[in-house]
Amino acid sequence: NPEKSELYLKLAEEAKKQGANSLGISAQIEGELAQLEGEDKQMFLDDLGITNSGLDRLTRAAFELLNLATYFTAGVKEVRAWTFSKGMTAPQCAGVIHTDFERGFIKAEVINYDDFVAHGGEQGAKTAGKNRLEGKDYIFKDGDMANFKFNV
Repeated sequence: NPEKSELYLKLAEEAKKQGANSLGISAQIEGELAQLEGEDKQMFLDDLGITNSGLDRLTRAAFELLNLATYFTAGVKEVRAWTFSKGMTAPQCAGVIHTDFERGFIKAEVINYDDFVAHGGEQGAKTAGKNRLEGKDYIFKDGDMANFKFNV
């Protein structure tokens, strides 16, 4: 694990003194991970005692530093991830997809990501009563699943 190496620990200590965060990433491990897929990739991470790749951790750290989050839209053909700034309202998040969605925003049907997965998708979450309608004042949360109702 690169974050347990002596060099990294010294650098992390210096970064902390300066009020900065640090993140250890091994180029060798990332290079090897890039050659693997699916189960092989997960087995490699498990063997190293690492839960997420350095790239995944770097992405999460960058999102945190930039105060960003992600919400999802799911249709019959695809699931899309949309990046938004934390603190954005439902109409502002709708505007990330298209300005007309923000301008004509009526409401958002929202399902928490964990509920979406736990109940086997949108229909299962709806059957379990895990969907809710949110208005213009709703502040989106990281991982929300949304369908927007709008009229232009």
